[in-house]
Amino acid sequence: MRFTQTFMKQPKRFTITAALPYTNGPVHIGHLAGVYIPADIFARYQRMQGADVAFICGSDEHGVAIPMRAKKEGVSPQQIIDKYHGIISKSFEDFGITFDNYSRTSAPIHHETASEFFTTLYKKGAFEEKVTEQLYDEEAKQFLADRFVVGTCPKCGFDESYGDQCENCGTSHNATDLINPKSTLSGTPPVLKETKHWFLPLDQYEGFLKKWILESHEKDWKSNVYGQCKSWIDDGLRPRAVTRDLDWGIPVPVEGAEGKVLYVWFDAPIGYISSTKEWAARTGKDWEPYWKEEDTQLLHFIGKDNIVFHCIIFPSMLKAEGSFILPENVPANEFLNLEGSKISTSKNWAVWLHEYLEEFPNQQDVLRYVLTANAPETKDNDFTWADFQARNNNELVAIFGNFINRVTVLTHKYYEGAVPKPADFSEEDLQTLKEMRAYPEVIASSIERYRFREAQMRLMDLARLGNKYLADEEPWKTIKVDAERTQTIMYVALQISAALAVLSEPFLPFTSEALKQQLEFANRSDSKLSWNQVSEEKALLPEGHVIGKNALLFSKIEEEQITQQLEKLQASKEANEMTNSKIEPQKETISFDDFTKMDLRVGTILEAEKMPKTKKLLVLKVDTGIDVRTIVSGIAESFTPEEVIGKQVTVLVNLAPRKLRGVESQGMILMTETAEGTLVFVNPDETSMKNGSTIN
Repeated sequence: MRFTQTFMKQPKRFTITAALPYTNGPVHIGHLAGVYIPADIFARYQRMQGADVAFICGSDEHGVAIPMRAKKEGVSPQQIIDKYHGIISKSFEDFGITFDNYSRTSAPIHHETASEFFTTLYKKGAFEEKVTEQLYDEEAKQFLADRFVVGTCPKCGFDESYGDQCENCGTSHNATDLINPKSTLSGTPPVLKETKHWFLPLDQYEGFLKKWILESHEKDWKSNVYGQCKSWIDDGLRPRAVTRDLDWGIPVPVEGAEGKVLYVWFDAPIGYISSTKEWAARTGKDWEPYWKEEDTQLLHFIGKDNIVFHCIIFPSMLKAEGSFILPENVPANEFLNLEGSKISTSKNWAVWLHEYLEEFPNQQDVLRYVLTANAPETKDNDFTWADFQARNNNELVAIFGNFINRVTVLTHKYYEGAVPKPADFSEEDLQTLKEMRAYPEVIASSIERYRFREAQMRLMDLARLGNKYLADEEPWKTIKVDAERTQTIMYVALQISAALAVLSEPFLPFTSEALKQQLEFANRSDSKLSWNQVSEEKALLPEGHVIGKNALLFSKIEEEQITQQLEKLQASKEANEMTNSKIEPQKETISFDDFTKMDLRVGTILEAEKMPKTKKLLVLKVDTGIDVRTIVSGIAESFTPEEVIGKQVTVLVNLAPRKLRGVESQGMILMTETAEGTLVFVNPDETSMKNGSTIN
């Protein structure tokens, strides 16, 4: 194995942040695979290298998702955040995520820190104060911030985009950018109403962001992160409102801002700073070096939907403040699906961490292993219960566990648990020990490049090395004819066992601890073996050291357990289908005059083509009888351009024009959806009609 770079570095300081989970629901496997497991692997590894690590997280208890969930459950927002903060923090602890501090954004120290940060920028003149038109629900008598409004994404045509971000394409936007917006409170179309807000002028930071990201991080940032940042910067940045008209959140700390709070994506990343302050106060440390000294590496572990906030908005905020370091890297992952479908909190299509811990007791490492092995590092990936079972039974049990079991059983059988004295080493022995000693650097190489899936594969390769060595040398046969040879074989196998105990700690921490106890690490003269010591020629388990009795590290997962999980998911699917099959209630009554304002005409589609870089949008040329106009329609996933050419359709011709991806759409094609979710045209009649005929 050859490397051009040495990864055994001198200790340094790391501030490692993991995305703050919303307290509107528990943590699921998508969160774990995308953020928390890779962050924990990296933090554990750096601590083993002797680095000064602050691993920081906390519950995000502001934002629109909280009062929405509270309304759904019929309780107060405070009850919601207390409930889910408790579930989330306990789940992380039980799962072995080693945060140095897990805080919450409702804490007084966070309110103080976020308010001070806003005030500092306000006094520096970093904000633009504007009176703008925002979406307003006249029935609910409330401005519609972020997730209180849904509509069609102006970039990809996804028709369930939120007001702040499209979950389909990841684009961040303003609620007023949505096409055909609808209030999630009343279900009615909102109106525009003037309100005052403070904006961070991101356009003024384009030069800084181009130099910092596009020129400095093209080589070392992941391609998905760099590409999304480049797309945002190339499209041109616009001022972003950092306040909202809400009654839940941190009040805007300036005069004339009554009834307004800080935008959740302004206050949430500051939560990393306030959580660090809380940790420093508790441990007697100074928090500032972890955020302000250049020899600190700041790393944000997030999912791809948070890239813009951590790479564009938060760095611009830090730059505006002036005294903070910028992130060294933002190793964002893609999304994890579940059994072929997108994980959904609202549809209960998920594997919840707290439920897994109850249903699979003492099997935290199995889930860690499977989610790391299938991590969505470069593309969306899929979790299946069949793969979960196969990886446990065929890899953890059959490879890792099998090797350790054979070594410990034979050591007790032949030597009453004592590490035997080796005789002369053969070429095979020396080569095997040489390969074993290379693994710390092999695994470190992958971890330090944020390739955790690859790093874990290398760990399993070490277990495979041990299995192959035993299979080739056959100590159960040599014990009958060559006692000295058997002693050497078992000595080498025990060194590999000890190496696995050390190197598995970042990936399989519970297994690592159990194996260390089984090998009686505490009784060694050097009880705390370091990562780098595995590379040294000194014995990890010296001759005469007595190991403990054998205990299985992993157990097989039976078919019955998997069937139960699949039945549980099927029940969720059926419940969702029943909910979605219900006929929507009648909308608010309108007057005849309102109806007559709608100008519905028969039209014929003359031309059709896919809009570039979108999944849903077709650009249509439609003869309406009164003119030929361009209409952009989100039907590309249901119809090809060739299928719709020549088709007569119903057109709303007096809808105000709206730009979609730079193309002005001058009307709307009326569609409906079958019970199976298939789009169909609302045809004027089976008989051909004259273009321009009105529909009364």
